[in-house]
Amino acid sequence: MQARRAAHHGQREGAPRSLVLVSVAVAGFALIPLGYVVIYAATLGGHEIWDLLVRPRVGELLSNTVGLVIGGCLASAVLGVGCAWIVERTDVPGRTIWHVLAAAPLAIPAFVNSYGWSSLSSGIEGYRGALLVVTLSYFPLVYLPTAAALRGLDPALEEVARSLGNSSAWTFARVVLPQLRPAMIGGALLVGLHLLAEFGALQMLRFPTFTTAIYDQYNSSFNSAGANVIASVLVLCCLVLLMIDLRLRSDRRFARIGSGVLRHAEPVRLGRWRNPVLLALLLLSSGSLGVPLYSLMRWLVIGSSTAFPAGEIASAAGTSVGLGLLAAAITVALSVPVVWLAVRYRSRRATTIERSAYVANALPGIVVALALVTVSINYLPATYQTYGLLVAAYSIMFLPRALVSVRSAVEQSPPVLEDVAHGLGAGRLTTARRVTLPLIAPGIGAGCALVFLAVTTELTATLLLAPIGTATLATQFWSSSSSVAYGAAAPYALVMILISLPATYLLSRRPSLGGAA
Repeated sequence: MQARRAAHHGQREGAPRSLVLVSVAVAGFALIPLGYVVIYAATLGGHEIWDLLVRPRVGELLSNTVGLVIGGCLASAVLGVGCAWIVERTDVPGRTIWHVLAAAPLAIPAFVNSYGWSSLSSGIEGYRGALLVVTLSYFPLVYLPTAAALRGLDPALEEVARSLGNSSAWTFARVVLPQLRPAMIGGALLVGLHLLAEFGALQMLRFPTFTTAIYDQYNSSFNSAGANVIASVLVLCCLVLLMIDLRLRSDRRFARIGSGVLRHAEPVRLGRWRNPVLLALLLLSSGSLGVPLYSLMRWLVIGSSTAFPAGEIASAAGTSVGLGLLAAAITVALSVPVVWLAVRYRSRRATTIERSAYVANALPGIVVALALVTVSINYLPATYQTYGLLVAAYSIMFLPRALVSVRSAVEQSPPVLEDVAHGLGAGRLTTARRVTLPLIAPGIGAGCALVFLAVTTELTATLLLAPIGTATLATQFWSSSSSVAYGAAAPYALVMILISLPATYLLSRRPSLGGAA
């Protein structure tokens, strides 16, 4: 009976000790910044912490941060799921083109998108401006996994529901949407974590949140008590977000053996709604792609500070690409054992280990960087001001991107196939190479692409941890745009977008749709 209950919940008996130890080590590594914040806050007296928290300014920052996270997650979920359904399940013309355009905003960093909007109009600021920019920047994080999940659904389930007399709306709500839940919630979680730690875009839009306040505090005092207390509140916000994510996820398993008859669902005919839907897609693409690209080209042409230092741009691009590739490989490698433990050996311990790896993503890059600076100076002085320490920061910050991607693939990988391989005499390494890796390869590729995109556009941790003399495209762009030299900043932003296109293309690849073009 116990074995049956374990199988029902998707767990196996006895997780290998080595797997548990490696996963615990990864989680401990990811919790270094949290430990720094907690230990520093513990050195303060209770009254001092209370005085720092109970201030009108903290209430304003909490309201702004929570409001932006809720609004951004909801707006991104609506846009992401809506676009995915239109592209994958309707007869809208040019579905392949719209799919690429819906994924392409990932190639444009949020602070470049903010630069595009704010440099054209001073009215794009405050909550509405911030919500607009972050939604246009991050909705692909929901769109891509939802679109992939829609492609993998068995259309027979929907056909049976309709044959029983249920409407299309009822079928979508009761049959399709529950199966999209892991992809949709995973994407929304990534959006929320990004918004908790977002700095560059919000600083440009003059919308204060906990992250921008922490940055200001550290600028005024390198080891600020107020900044660490605010960071503690930010961690609590992250924990609340993770608890909501766990609550919304179901315990159902979505893997199936075999793909059945390989066919696509019958497209829904839009009829008189075709033109309004096309107009909505065009407006979305114009806002997420057209505005920032137009702004970049405009400042390249009219900017008085416009220059093309080819040597500096090439050097910064090479550094950005090298760091992105290295950090992507390391981060995804760290995510695999954690995901394997959480999915294949489900338990409270495994869930706790996996959730622990998400916490650092809610902390601003400057907090992660200062934590690693403190650890390196006190315990590993040889690592200070090295690329190794910088890559470690990237791995901690962007581990959740890899976890979400790899977990989605592992959840849809039937464990019975591995059991069959073992039953036929294949060892663990052979099974992993010939059965498991081919099944989860798309998730690994997506995780690498997401981490690469994040690293090549990361700003605050790079500014603090990069060895002296190191310049990336993001730091060079920020240096120019902060001094209102929009023309000088534009070439770096443009090259940043260009080197992000291959990773974005990898994320947007999908099986061809008949008649999609």
